[in-house]
Amino acid sequence: MIGPFTFSRVPRIEFGPGAIARLPSLAAQYGTRALLVTGARSLQASAHWEQLQAGLKQAGLDWLHTTIDTEPSPQMIDAAVEAHAGDGIDVVIAIGGGSVLDAAKAIAGLLRVGDTVMDYLEGIGPEKPYRGPAVPFIAAPTTAGTGSEATRNAVLSVIGEGGFKKSFRDEQLVPEWAVVDPDLLATCPREQIAANGMDALTQLIESYVSLRANRLTDALAIDGIRAARDALLPLYDDPAEAAAARAGMAYAALLSGITLAQTGLGSVHGLASPLGAFFPIPHGMVCGTLVATCSRVNIEAMLERDPGNVALDKYTEVAEVLCRQTFSNRHAAYAALAGLLVEWTGHLQIHRLAHYDIAETDFERIVANCRGSSMKTNPVVLTDAEIGAILQERL
Repeated sequence: MIGPFTFSRVPRIEFGPGAIARLPSLAAQYGTRALLVTGARSLQASAHWEQLQAGLKQAGLDWLHTTIDTEPSPQMIDAAVEAHAGDGIDVVIAIGGGSVLDAAKAIAGLLRVGDTVMDYLEGIGPEKPYRGPAVPFIAAPTTAGTGSEATRNAVLSVIGEGGFKKSFRDEQLVPEWAVVDPDLLATCPREQIAANGMDALTQLIESYVSLRANRLTDALAIDGIRAARDALLPLYDDPAEAAAARAGMAYAALLSGITLAQTGLGSVHGLASPLGAFFPIPHGMVCGTLVATCSRVNIEAMLERDPGNVALDKYTEVAEVLCRQTFSNRHAAYAALAGLLVEWTGHLQIHRLAHYDIAETDFERIVANCRGSSMKTNPVVLTDAEIGAILQERL
């Protein structure tokens, strides 16, 4: 029986090699004045930069350009909104990694509103209802990981003592178009491929076993898991030549964004919030270092306290897809899944938590701040002791 579900808005999608060439004509549908948001260096150093500028001119667009060179903070968003609120921006175009896309998404949401983004961050400040209107937004990812091109939330961070990692979230922030061109991944550094790829894989697994998963998101998530299985290691091992792997990971990341927006995530991302807020650890590295242990602990907790949980069957299916085999019993599947994820973590040279100066004395604070929205859709409620054991194992 297919149960009831809700599937919220997703972007229109242009996918495939060369898709970036169609971005200017898509943007021109919304007006003649664009705000272009990019990273600080890599796009401008590539052949795509001159082609993009020529395409924007040919499409009759004038544009202003702003860059994002770190994870976006509320102060960064407010400064950009103040700088461009009076510029008559018709469309915001973001070309970059997840930080660039998240920043541009928040800017597009506030250019015509004028409020500080702190008014809308979940768990911070007044949490005012967002009324909009948002400026039309087009997202073109240059990494394969966050899936931000398909989500309704912009993740903003303040890193350090008293820091936080929170979302500005509303359906009006969903991009009008996701322009996903695998060719943009060709110059991605291997460490970034590893971290982003494990982020996408984690998002797909957590979406699949989420308490809010449904028949439609299951189909998308399991297809994304297959794509990541076939593409991540080949892309990491030979990024310049692996055209098929670039397409596979771009597709997997896109699906991870679509599914997480519908289902929420789980324990890995619950822990990623305080870890990313309190320490200078890249989000994808958090996912990569925790996903094997979190998956195993989730399974053990369900076997002990909720043996009829449907997520146990789903973890078996994930194991069979990733390991390319059928198992005689589910315990063999769970062991193989954990082993494969550990193996991938080593192959991709994912760092342990101590690499980022995280110590056992930090665990109490991390655990106390991990029970946000992502942890609420984990398939089982983990105890503080179980969460502490996850951190200890990956220290």
